[in-house]
Amino acid sequence: MQPRDLSANSPYVPGRGSEEVARELGMDPADLVKLSSNENPHGPSPAAVAAIRETASDVDVYPTTAHADLTEKLADEWDLEPEQVWLSPGADGALDYLSRAMLDPGDRVLCPTPGFSYYPMTARYHHGTVAEYDLSKADDFAQTAEVVLEAYDGERIVYLTTPHNPAGTEFAREEITTLAESVEDHTLLVVDEAYGEYSERPSSIDLLAEYDNVAVTRTFSKAFGLAGLRVGWAAVPESWADAYARVNTPFATNEVACRAALAALDDDDHVEQTVETARWAREFIRAELDAPTWESAGNFVLAEVGDAEAVAEASQRAGVIVRDCSSFGLPQCIRISCGTRAETRYAVETLNEVLADLDAATLTETDDESAETESESGVVSE
Repeated sequence: MQPRDLSANSPYVPGRGSEEVARELGMDPADLVKLSSNENPHGPSPAAVAAIRETASDVDVYPTTAHADLTEKLADEWDLEPEQVWLSPGADGALDYLSRAMLDPGDRVLCPTPGFSYYPMTARYHHGTVAEYDLSKADDFAQTAEVVLEAYDGERIVYLTTPHNPAGTEFAREEITTLAESVEDHTLLVVDEAYGEYSERPSSIDLLAEYDNVAVTRTFSKAFGLAGLRVGWAAVPESWADAYARVNTPFATNEVACRAALAALDDDDHVEQTVETARWAREFIRAELDAPTWESAGNFVLAEVGDAEAVAEASQRAGVIVRDCSSFGLPQCIRISCGTRAETRYAVETLNEVLADLDAATLTETDDESAETESESGVVSE
């Protein structure tokens, strides 16, 4: 007995954790700065922590009112009907719900590359097939309707990521509306706004009032600092009112997560501090890092460093964990999450030392190879 053929699905590759790296290198996790997973360096809202403590003694009870409370809170905040809010275990859970709602076996989806590997994974889990549109490094990962439409061939779902992970680029509003008006009637545009709080552009959620072929996914994992609780949601067209109950896993969004998310939504100061720090950090990284970078609207910066694996490994040994972007198809790039001001300064200083050391080692190796070649050819240098 074997499971079905899953060879088309590559396992999701997360950023490396402090405990994992510490065990590997024989270090104390407390001595490592983890900037590999785009987490909130300020942690969760104190109000969310209090809500978690208050809820802990009641986890023997299935979530009931918690689900409705959070749904209604989000609907009110975003001027939606409660039926348009699909709560889920993380934003990836929302992607699964949309796949369940939209895909028949053999339906095609269109995904960005590089991009979030779960887009093609969820399609294949639901027996869909995958096509890709290329976000070119040579074009600075520009996201336009033209880029998508050149690859579009009537797919059932088209994924748009804004801000994009790992590049940090965005879709302009007019580009998204162009797509909404250009794709065929059966195509759904899924706009992934996992990093939306860090952007200065308006959310695409308000487009749902005009377009019935747009859905938007968001998460509490990033700006709200609740990554460990796995709570996300999708905003969907109003006409989908009865679909959620048909695709939702029973009690999927847990009681603790819902209560923490409710509290986090009311803590504006925490989110404002988080966003302000990220905007400062990404500008500091771009200004001070001794490597080319891309302008980012997320809580991370993509940098071109040559050998990403070597830089990431050397940086870990020096106490800073960054993301080697080889799994995104970018073996020359690392992604640096925005830390606190102190963490960000330390990370840039460390990375600059690593880059300088690796450059020096490369030059030495090149000189040694040249000398060896000259010796073998009988040429004597003066």
